[in-house]
Amino acid sequence: MIASLLRNKFFLIGIIIIVLVGAWFGLTSSSAPAPALTSAGADTSGDEAIVSSLLALQAITLSGTIFSNPAYASLQDFTTAIIPVPAGRPDPFAPLSQQSAYASGTSTKSAQIFQPAK
Repeated sequence: MIASLLRNKFFLIGIIIIVLVGAWFGLTSSSAPAPALTSAGADTSGDEAIVSSLLALQAITLSGTIFSNPAYASLQDFTTAIIPVPAGRPDPFAPLSQQSAYASGTSTKSAQIFQPAK
């Protein structure tokens, strides 16, 4: 084992240097100063921003004049009605021999395909 280490010493030295350089850059670049807190222990700059936003929102008034605008009246509704479809089996992984309450009265071709031959 020592003989193989001596043969690959340049390779090992290179790996060690790369690991040390990576650790140096990783540890020195993440040394950002911690944010300063007030004496109460809470950051009040965020609270002031929220309060000013709420005051700005209170000043907004809405009127119903947009509903009488001809551009609003010319809008069309392109929604599509969703047709309800019956759900599948309650347990899709259950064997087909156990009919669910939903499909107990119906006979489907897929259930007939997987039944054992008689």
